Amino acid sequence: MEHLPKEIHQNGISYTLMGDYYIPDLKLPEESRPIGRWGRMHKAFLQEHRPSQYNELLLSGKLWTYLADLNGQADDRLARIISQMQTAEGVTEELKARDQLAWVGAMNSIRIRAEEIIVADMILV
Repeated sequence: MEHLPKEIHQNGISYTLMGDYYIPDLKLPEESRPIGRWGRMHKAFLQEHRPSQYNELLLSGKLWTYLADLNGQADDRLARIISQMQTAEGVTEELKARDQLAWVGAMNSIRIRAEEIIVADMILV
């Protein structure tokens, strides 16, 4: 048997010898941002309901970046919706100082409704 080189480079791709076969040295792009809560929810949705889109993103190496971007957009939109709902419903710092229990109840209600909007508009699409 002839001696095969440990590594070769052809067509712009490097290959490493593993046993009798050359395996391409493919690496995914580095992404340091976390995908967060919204990214994990959307990933699960894609895996279950949109497997072709999920596989396309995964195989192209764009999945983690896509999910990290979506997570950031969802967090920004959630903060904006909560702020707008607080203003519309009159949930202010004055209410917080006067009646903390009412303020907490109102804020919990606002947060839950805002999260439902995010899920319906951004995650399950």
